[in-house]
Amino acid sequence: MPRIAFVTLFPDMIRAAVEDSIVQRAVRAGLVTFHFANPRDFTTDRHRTVDDSPYSGEPGMLMKAEPIALAVESLDCGPGALIVIPEPAAPRFVQADANELATAAEIVFICGHYEGIDKRVSEYFQAREYSIGDFVVTGGELPAAMMADAIVRKLPGALGNEDSLGADSFTNGLLSAPNYTRPEVWRDLRVPEVLLSGHHAEVAKWRKQQALKLTRKFRPELLEEGE
Repeated sequence: MPRIAFVTLFPDMIRAAVEDSIVQRAVRAGLVTFHFANPRDFTTDRHRTVDDSPYSGEPGMLMKAEPIALAVESLDCGPGALIVIPEPAAPRFVQADANELATAAEIVFICGHYEGIDKRVSEYFQAREYSIGDFVVTGGELPAAMMADAIVRKLPGALGNEDSLGADSFTNGLLSAPNYTRPEVWRDLRVPEVLLSGHHAEVAKWRKQQALKLTRKFRPELLEEGE
């Protein structure tokens, strides 16, 4: 059973994301467990200080290394545990990363806050760093929860219909084609006729064309990677 842990100052932010929907169903089915450690619980001063000003003189505050390290070590992970840090200045997290991490026995997400984390934490734990996009958010909690969701849905048995994984964007190197459901006409907008035809070969052809069109428009690098 995979074990996913979060080192975070705000565990409730992540709990809110993993206590519903498919992720919670995976927990109830015994497919994954979640664990939390708060760096504030590993401080030694009366103010429970977890941050300090950076040596560089840059504005803002930086999370200190020792409380984070002690929080990670309190989780008592095995030697093969993967340490992951959400970080804007890092490679973008993609579906292939989710597929790989879904095979790991233990993953620990370290969630930064303020202006980030003392870089020595990443170096000490030989962490993997991932960005979820070209933008900055307040802390690492939401990016970590998003990556955890992407990982959990790849676990065998997590989805009600395993065939739906094959229709996901990026599964075949393309974005997914648009999808429609009943009614056939909604507010004067019709479902494409080919989807109502019952002609499976034509439907498959249309879906492939639409997937290529969307991929060329929004993620052309996916096509270049496949060449």
